[in-house]
Amino acid sequence: MGSEEYRASDWGKSLPVPSVQELVRNDPRSLPQRYIQLHTDRPLAPVMAMAPSSSDIPILDFALLAKGDQDETRKLDLACKEWGFFQIINHGVPEEVLLKMKAAIAAFFELPLEEKNKYVQAGNDFQGYGQGYVASEEQKLDWCDVLFLITLPHEIRNLKYWADTIPGFKDAIERYSKEAQKVAEEICANISLLMGMDKDGLQRSYGNTKQAMRMNYYPPCSRPDLVLGINRHSDPDIITLLLQDDEIPGLQIKHKDEWIPVKPIRNAIVVNVGDVMEILSNGMYKSIEHRAITDESKARLSVATFMFPDDELEIGPMEGAVDEHRPRMYGKMKYLDYLRYTLGRKIEGKAHLDNTLKIKSSSS
Repeated sequence: MGSEEYRASDWGKSLPVPSVQELVRNDPRSLPQRYIQLHTDRPLAPVMAMAPSSSDIPILDFALLAKGDQDETRKLDLACKEWGFFQIINHGVPEEVLLKMKAAIAAFFELPLEEKNKYVQAGNDFQGYGQGYVASEEQKLDWCDVLFLITLPHEIRNLKYWADTIPGFKDAIERYSKEAQKVAEEICANISLLMGMDKDGLQRSYGNTKQAMRMNYYPPCSRPDLVLGINRHSDPDIITLLLQDDEIPGLQIKHKDEWIPVKPIRNAIVVNVGDVMEILSNGMYKSIEHRAITDESKARLSVATFMFPDDELEIGPMEGAVDEHRPRMYGKMKYLDYLRYTLGRKIEGKAHLDNTLKIKSSSS
């Protein structure tokens, strides 16, 4: 079950940086220059509070959607077209599974630094404990520590990064991974119907999938107005499921040129459209820029579960998504090359998509 020889380095690597958690533990007021964002990227004071418009982010009843309820299906269509983000309730994932997953993440980041360092990212591997998207010694850093694991299929897991010293850690991830995959597949099946195909049409296009989890620890920051937990970006996958902190808001999405906070709903799962879905749908469904802010007094935890297509898949718009009314908006590219390009540089909004596959308009 899982191989320590799997070459996850094919996805790229991230440069090692100091632990933000340890930085804060040693000096809660410390704020090195590399973490202070440029003025244009800093959180603005008005969005630090919960904006009323956060309630407008679509909330879908997953149980109704899975039964084929037409109203819920229309809400899914609107959410993917207009927002790129939505929250799902009644998703069927047992509360016990959610709580144990959150407890496993908390237990990992509570380990002493020397213990966490046993799972540190190797020089040629994106998996493990550290940070993501660090491509140079000069770039601005996120106020966040990360544990990144490939979780499905079982045979490509690299178990040297799994914290087996924590009781129940592996079982918690195993159970949540299985439930998250079921939810992701059901959502994709419904999107497939919305695109005019049968339930398996989309799955036939992207082939066998991989699942990965990014477990985030956002330490408190004495100046949350100057830093970002994670900078603005879109996700380079099919769809992402986010299990966020029930009490402390942090996720913000870009909607109509404004940063909108996503208000936590107890036991809900946040879902967002990834770049691959945008490309396959020829821009009908959009991957949306999002970011995370920090809290002045409290640490925050979250886990993002990504659904990636096969590395060898050539991604491009599906045939049925291109016609005289919607000309081709994206070229074609092997997915592994797209992922390497994306993971191998500092994240800057959707620049990775615009610079690789987006077809420039002749009028621009």
